[in-house]
Amino acid sequence: MPSPRTRRLILDEQTLEALLRDWPLIQITGRAGIPPEIYRFTYNLRGLYVSASGEILERDSHVMEVNLSLGYPRRAPQCRMLTPVFHPNFDDSMVCIGDFWAASEGLDDLIIRIGRMIAYQEYNTKSPLNGLAAKWAAQNSHLLPIDPRPVAPPFNSSNTDVLKSESPALAPMPEITNPGDDPWAEKIVIGSGS
Repeated sequence: MPSPRTRRLILDEQTLEALLRDWPLIQITGRAGIPPEIYRFTYNLRGLYVSASGEILERDSHVMEVNLSLGYPRRAPQCRMLTPVFHPNFDDSMVCIGDFWAASEGLDDLIIRIGRMIAYQEYNTKSPLNGLAAKWAAQNSHLLPIDPRPVAPPFNSSNTDVLKSESPALAPMPEITNPGDDPWAEKIVIGSGS
C-alpha cells in the first residue's frame, strides 16, 4: 500500500489532469517523478514584468515550477517563476504562498490562486516580497486586474467550448451566468491603502 504522501501525489496528479484538460489559460507543460513531485505550469494570462530598461510591461505567458518537497503536504510547495513577474508577492526565487497554504488545500487550488495573482486579481501589499511592486499596485489599483478573465476552468462544461480563440492568451472572457458558479470570482486585495 502506498504511503499517505504518495497517495496525495497521485490524487494531485489526477485532479490537475481532470481540471486543466483542454483549459488554455493554465497548462501542465512538464513533470518529473512517478507520481510527479515537480511540475512546470504555463499560464496564458496577462501579467506584468520589468523590462531590461526598467519599464513595467505586460506579458501574455508565464512559466512556473512547483516542487513538492518531502515535507509536502504538511509543508507548502516550493513555487518559483521561470519567467519574470512584477508582483508584490513574487520575487526572483519564489512565490509567497505561506500566508494561505494549508495541508488540506489541494494543489489545484494553489495553481488557480497563483494564476489569479499573476493576473493581479489577488495581491497582498502588507507583507510583500517585492516592495516596489507593492507600492506600484497600491498607487495603480485603478488599472487592476491586469487580466480580468476567470482563471479557473468553468464547472460542468467542456473547457474547449468556453474559450475559443486563435490566441488563448487573448481569449475573451467566458460568460458566467451564475456568479456563484465561480468560487474565485471575487477580487481579493489585502492592504491596498497608500
